[in-house]
Amino acid sequence: MGRAFEVRKNSMAKTANAKTKVNSKYGKEIYVAAKSGEPDPDVNQTLRRLIEKAKKDQVPAHVIEKAIEKAAGGAGEDYSSARYEGYGPGNCMVIVDCLTDNPNRTIKDVRLPFTKTDSKIGTPGCVAHMFDHLAVLGFAGDDDEVVLEALMMADVDVIDVEAEDGKVSVFAPHTEYFKAKKALEEAFEGINFEVDEITFVPQVHVEITDEEVIANFDKFINMLEDCDDVQNVYHNATIKN
Repeated sequence: MGRAFEVRKNSMAKTANAKTKVNSKYGKEIYVAAKSGEPDPDVNQTLRRLIEKAKKDQVPAHVIEKAIEKAAGGAGEDYSSARYEGYGPGNCMVIVDCLTDNPNRTIKDVRLPFTKTDSKIGTPGCVAHMFDHLAVLGFAGDDDEVVLEALMMADVDVIDVEAEDGKVSVFAPHTEYFKAKKALEEAFEGINFEVDEITFVPQVHVEITDEEVIANFDKFINMLEDCDDVQNVYHNATIKN
C-alpha cells in the first residue's frame, strides 16, 4: 500500500472549546455503542475499542462513565448514523460520518460547509467506492515479515504489512480489527499501538498546491468539524505548501 495511508491528525484539541467538542463527540459515540450492545466493555468489543481510543485522546474518565451510565439507564436520545459524501475544495473526495437525533438538522448543518466553499455534496455512494474501509494498526518495528507471519498464523485476513522509518503498519479489512489486534498483542508482548483505528483509506490522492484552495479546504474541514453531529471526516486531499 506504500505511502497511500497518512495518519489522520485530529487538530480539534488545540483549545479548551475544541477539547469540549472532542469530549462531546466521544461521549455520544460511546453512548451509542453501549446502548446498542451491552454497556460492559468486557463483553462489548466496540465499546471497549472506543473507550481505549478516548483514553488515548485524553477524554476524562467522567465523560466516559457518564455516557455508559446513561446508556445503561435506558434513557436519553435515540441516535442514528448518517453518512454524506461529496467533493470538497480542489475536487477532493469527502466522506462525512454523523450521529444524529434530527436528520433534517444534520443535513442542513453538513450542507452549509459545502455551499460556503463552492463544494458539492453528492448522492450516497458517489465517492465511497474510492475508499477502502480498513483497520489500521501501527507500532514501532522494522520487520514486516515477522509481523505478517504472526498474523497469518492467527488466520487474520491481512491486506498489507509495511515497514518504514522504524514503524510497522498493518492494514486489514475493518471486520478483522479485533482479531488482528489480539493476534499482535499475543505475538508481541508489551506492544504499543501508535495508530489504532478503523478508517476510510483513499485509493487515490488529490494534491492541493494553490494557497487559495488550501485556505478554502481548511475552512471547509473546520466548518464540518464544528458541526455537533459530525463524528468523522475522511478525504483524499494531500496538501502541498
